[in-house]
Amino acid sequence: MPRRGRNHRNTVLRLGTLAGSLALVTACGGGEDDTARTPRPSKSSAPPAAGIVAPARVEVIAGLAGCEAEIRIDADELREGLCHSPQADYRITTFPAEKYKEAWLDAASVYGGTYLVGPRWVVSAKAEQLEQARNKLGGTIRQLRGTS
Repeated sequence: MPRRGRNHRNTVLRLGTLAGSLALVTACGGGEDDTARTPRPSKSSAPPAAGIVAPARVEVIAGLAGCEAEIRIDADELREGLCHSPQADYRITTFPAEKYKEAWLDAASVYGGTYLVGPRWVVSAKAEQLEQARNKLGGTIRQLRGTS
């Protein structure tokens, strides 16, 4: 079994802290009904109209979404930026490896919500705005189960 040291603990703690901040974002989404808490598989997995999937860079994803990102977190395990476009407000999180994205999604599943997920990135926005974003960015819309 591999030895897990201080870096692993720090990663787990950072992901837990980020998941806590995700709860605030999800809670502030407003207007969602109770059906958003029920587990559902991906709502949409068809490829985007343009046939692209955005690369894992906050600035590139923000540009494709039509906004400029303000970087809020720049850590070894992830980068996170917020951006506002005329159509939506987005929280864009990118990861240096899939394992970090999966750990983030596992932590976020406690709070539930709908996310646009691509290779090494996750976009958070109101559920109705994610389909438009998917058409520009690619990825899959995923509904995470909440525990409340």
